[in-house]
Amino acid sequence: MLRVALIGYGYWGPNVAKQLYKNEEYDFAVICDLKKDRLEMAKKLYAGSVTYTSDYAKILKDSSIDVVALAVETSRHYEMAREALLAGKHIYVEKPFTENVEQAKELRQIACEKGLKIHIDHIMVYHPAIQKIKEIMDAGDLGNILYFACYRQNLGNVKNDVNAMWDLSVHDLSIIEYLTGGAEVQYVKALGAKAYSTRESVTFLSIQYENFIANITANWISPIKERKMIIAGTKKMLVYDDVDVINKLILYDKGFDAFPIKDMEYDEFVVKSRVGDAVIPKLEQGDALYNSLEHFRRCIESGQESMTNADAAIRVLTVLELANRDMERTEE
Repeated sequence: MLRVALIGYGYWGPNVAKQLYKNEEYDFAVICDLKKDRLEMAKKLYAGSVTYTSDYAKILKDSSIDVVALAVETSRHYEMAREALLAGKHIYVEKPFTENVEQAKELRQIACEKGLKIHIDHIMVYHPAIQKIKEIMDAGDLGNILYFACYRQNLGNVKNDVNAMWDLSVHDLSIIEYLTGGAEVQYVKALGAKAYSTRESVTFLSIQYENFIANITANWISPIKERKMIIAGTKKMLVYDDVDVINKLILYDKGFDAFPIKDMEYDEFVVKSRVGDAVIPKLEQGDALYNSLEHFRRCIESGQESMTNADAAIRVLTVLELANRDMERTEE
């Protein structure tokens, strides 16, 4: 049984702790945080079932700890992940993996040399709805993909360590990366505006992939909450609305059919719209974070690579870096 230590019990740490504790295949051993009030909060839930410490170094020196789960601010990811890998621990890291591609590549190299696994919690990849979309796409039901349109916005949770794109659009980028099998990016364009933060609070990201385009909106200062993705294919179209409790995923038999004109001399076609049935696919029940942690556990046990390993994270980070550079040029 894998013995795991959780580092960080702030914003996301309690969620990770809950799912680690729920999974009986993990030996959830330690919670570490620098703030005593957070540890006291954890003790009220887990009492003597785990141990508590503010000293990260003790965990690194503990040979009984197999896995370190990092739920700390992004600026600490590289340093703490590197120390954990060098100490011989497999690592689970919150998104985004690191602050830049160079750091991510170094961590990937260390893990490779030491035979360790890296799992980045691109949590939406493990959501039952995304798994169903993958199934639909792999079956060819959508046809050739034309575009992705993604919207993540809400009022609040403004951050200063990363901008809205690194906080929110990373989800959509990881979904596209997973659904398309790592489609090649050809061109990136981004715009952003700073408000109530030293980083961009609203961003608009447009990407030209090899065979389709994507437009991704991230916004911390929206009056409405929205978590929506539209995928248009040549055969059918799909809408995933994570906010909608009832109709979370709808598959539309909508699109266009092109008919050649009789006796045409050139490539002339009549394009007619097609409107068919709307289907609500049945989704499996399950918690995305639990699924993510369980997938990681199985990868360690079997020696397989995680679906959201360092390679996948590097492809996502590459897009984010290109987008940041484009926004910087626009500001100049």
